[in-house]
Amino acid sequence: MSTDVITINVNGSMIDALKLLKQHNIRMLPVMEKGKLVGILSDLDVKRVSVSDTVPLDIHKLFYVISKIKVGEMMNKVPFSVPPDYTVEEAAEILLRNEISGVHVIDHQGKIVGVNTETDIFKVLISLTGLRKRGIQFGLQVEDRPGSIKEVTDTVRRYGGRIISILSSDERAPKGYQKVYIRTHGIERGKLPRLREELKEKTYMSYMVDHRENIRELYERSDS
Repeated sequence: MSTDVITINVNGSMIDALKLLKQHNIRMLPVMEKGKLVGILSDLDVKRVSVSDTVPLDIHKLFYVISKIKVGEMMNKVPFSVPPDYTVEEAAEILLRNEISGVHVIDHQGKIVGVNTETDIFKVLISLTGLRKRGIQFGLQVEDRPGSIKEVTDTVRRYGGRIISILSSDERAPKGYQKVYIRTHGIERGKLPRLREELKEKTYMSYMVDHRENIRELYERSDS
């Protein structure tokens, strides 16, 4: 989570909210009243402030009208939050289910200690996959049985590969199989064709991406 949380008082003006959003390049503000979280104001809330009523006004009258609107009038009064011991994927599920861009982290005393945004979750995803180390990623489909992933990683290691990350999922996989995504580095490129063919013999390989050489290969499954 990000721990530098910018807040606004429930009685603050929409002009103040707009300035904070622009100044800190953020998309939402927790709205506070007497030290407690009472709502959330997003950049979309700011953009929809009486647009139809204010369009005919000149810029000075426009700012005057907006300055009179309080944050409490436009905020979402049912703010979503999570405790600090939630996992990242639990926070991501809340964002997805409620179609929101972020959720605040509230400790057991009701104090805001951070915020989890889509950007924070993307950073975690990149970290878990090891993308910044580039290397080679194999997209595979293996049998869902004990030892099936180890057989693949042992094969990769025999060719000098060092495993950076392993992700697996049974979603969208045929019954009895699971999808596995392995990122590795340290493989001599001259050995790569032989490794690729051996993996194809052991598994169904859906793709291979060599980030260093920017080589991307997609494979069609053959049932013959």
